[in-house]
Amino acid sequence: MALELTNGFGNVYLTIAYDAVNHWLYNNWIGYQTHNGILAGADACLGPLREHACAYLLNDNRLVIGPWDHAVEWIVSDWAPRAAQQGLTHFAHVVSPESMAAQSADAMHLGLGGRLQMRMFGDINSAQAWLREARQPVPAS
Repeated sequence: MALELTNGFGNVYLTIAYDAVNHWLYNNWIGYQTHNGILAGADACLGPLREHACAYLLNDNRLVIGPWDHAVEWIVSDWAPRAAQQGLTHFAHVVSPESMAAQSADAMHLGLGGRLQMRMFGDINSAQAWLREARQPVPAS
């Protein structure tokens, strides 16, 4: 069952769902993202990561409006280390390349500096394929 977070206007700004078939967490961010909303939403996904012993996150920003630069430093310095402690290893981030949110995602990617395996995608199918490939066991030599 998906978890929905709403803003002060009662509108859903984030849906968090565990995909048991693919064994990843899917975050679908919607609309303009406030600093407090991003902090609450990012923290809300830590529980399901821990609960499902999930190492894979599919973070969908295709419906985000505007930048979210105001939270990049917090994501990099606070959230990402805690997510890694929960077992997160792979972070697939989907953005619309022409959006202002893509610039924020670029800043986050640079800030993470390889602490998580993060890749950015312009479409969800490529992001899903990358996560599926990452989940494949490495053949023994």
